[in-house]
Amino acid sequence: MKRYLPILAALLAAPAVAAEPTIAVVGLVHSHVWGHLNKMIKNEPARLVGVAETVPELIAEAKKRGVNDDLFHADWRKMLDEKKPLMVWAFVENNRHREIVEFCAPRKIHVLFEKPLASTYKDAVAIRDLAKKHGIQILTNYQMAWWPSNYAAKKLAEQGALGEVFRVRGVVGHGGPGGPTGLNKYFFEWLTDPVKNGAGALVDFGCYNALWSLWYLGRPESVFAHANQLRPAEFPKVEDNSVMMLNYKKGVALLEGSWDLPRSFQDLEVFGRQGSLYMTRAAVEYRKGRGAAENVPLEALPAGYEEPIAAMIKQIETGKEASPLTSIDLNAGVVEILDAAKESIRTGRAVRLK
Repeated sequence: MKRYLPILAALLAAPAVAAEPTIAVVGLVHSHVWGHLNKMIKNEPARLVGVAETVPELIAEAKKRGVNDDLFHADWRKMLDEKKPLMVWAFVENNRHREIVEFCAPRKIHVLFEKPLASTYKDAVAIRDLAKKHGIQILTNYQMAWWPSNYAAKKLAEQGALGEVFRVRGVVGHGGPGGPTGLNKYFFEWLTDPVKNGAGALVDFGCYNALWSLWYLGRPESVFAHANQLRPAEFPKVEDNSVMMLNYKKGVALLEGSWDLPRSFQDLEVFGRQGSLYMTRAAVEYRKGRGAAENVPLEALPAGYEEPIAAMIKQIETGKEASPLTSIDLNAGVVEILDAAKESIRTGRAVRLK
């Protein structure tokens, strides 16, 4: 009997997950919701038990896509207390992330957010502390977290194929968030608001870059940033082009985030003295020294870790975060860097991290 005690203790300590995991959606103002709602409507891999929204046009669109009338709620807090879902996916303004965790954490409701974790570092720290205090899981969703190329590139670097990594360059952006028309007006309104979003292109795309830099190089010593407002008539409140330079004792990260690019980029270059790699969504290109480019084989992600909801269920089951790219500690660090970048833009000086 004694030999089974450790196994029994582990089972008792493991987080319990209902036989049928359930999920509720809070808010529809983040346009990423439309890319995920169809899967939730099919109750895969969790059963959709409620959608909270008050904007008639957004509700009508969700109904058109197949959400049943009886799933809609005007009061998201009341919905969560009534439905008691295992998890919530919040498609709301960045500056509302903290209030949602403040409500969900004591109720043991796990939370998914679209990137970034929060609009300010103060809120990011509060979210992290609440999650750890109440034992809930938080998953910050980046589309790149589900790319095999990201993990193939990192594995190559960790194996020493580049030598010691000292330089990271990320370019993320496209031609901008569209305009304030149709359904996009609800997304555009808060994405171009410095309080609701946290900034403009700096936050929207700088978060990807900051995450890569933390993953490869760790926490920087200081942050210097520059921003442009190239289209003030379209984006009167926020910057549409940004550059961050993250300074390390033995390296540097050069990070560009823009709403002014002629085409879409989510590209990463990583350099060591012995080699380099260039990563996109679809491929990883490796060069040893001055050698020819080699395509790195990509491996499919493990079953259950290829999309956000399934990964969150695994995270709840195991108590282990699905990916470093979605982890709460790393993503709190992302917002710390973004806050430092905003301060650098304001003062024109590099900001040393405390």
